[in-house]
Order: sequence, then structure tokens, then C-alpha cells
Amino acid sequence: MTDLSDSLIQKMVSAVPQLRALGVELVDFGTNEATLALPYGDHLIGFPETGVIAGGAIYSLMDSVAGMAVFAKMRIYKPIATLDLRIDYMKPATPGETVYGWAECYKMTRSVAFVRGVAYHEDKADPIANVSGTFMLPPEKGAQS
Repeated sequence: MTDLSDSLIQKMVSAVPQLRALGVELVDFGTNEATLALPYGDHLIGFPETGVIAGGAIYSLMDSVAGMAVFAKMRIYKPIATLDLRIDYMKPATPGETVYGWAECYKMTRSVAFVRGVAYHEDKADPIANVSGTFMLPPEKGAQS
């Protein structure tokens, strides 16, 4: 187990090959929330005719920021796993604009963390997508399986 610091979180984001390939950047890391940015790039386009970012890139952004929110709530790094992540796309991302992903871990039990968040451009109140998810937490040391 490792205590979290801003520099460790930044290293975690840059060390994940998928996030690096997508160009994801850390924007903010708080007490129980996190924000990541997905800068627009040609490698993210899902529909060349429109220039719209592929939904899978936004899903990856949101899964990652939701996990970061769980780390923010735990204040320590322990491996976690996505159990379920529901994403409701509200509208396509605007071509040429950065997509931000924000998530908060609003409840944590001994074994499951509950997260909600939004993907947006400049205003969380005008979402590209809403997400809700659950993450499996590792068992406490000495806990019975």
C-alpha cells in the first residue's frame, strides 16, 4: 500500500499505456473526486465524416477517472477492479474540443466503492455523458474470503 500524493497520481496517469496512447492528462485530484482531460486528436476520431471522438475513448476516460475518484476516497493506492460502469451518452463530443471527465466516489463499503460522474467540454451541467459505476475493493488484511 502506498500513500497518495499529487506526484504519484500524475505518475499513475502517465504510466498507464492506454491513457498515454489516448493522451489523457490529470487536471485535478481531490478528497473524493478527480478530473482528467482527453485532448482532441485525430487518433480519437470514430467517424471521419464528422470528426466526432469515438465513444470508446470517452468510455476509457470515464472508467479511468472513476477509478481515480476511488483512489481519492481511499487516500491510499490498492488495486481495484471495475465491477460495473454504466455510461449514458447525451450528445456527441464537439470536434476539436477537449473532453473532461469528472467523477466522485460518493459511498464506500468494505468491499465496494460507488462512483458517479460526467464527461463534458466546459460545463458539467451540459454533459456529453453521465456515468455511474461500482468498483471492487481488495479485502482487508486478515479478512475471511
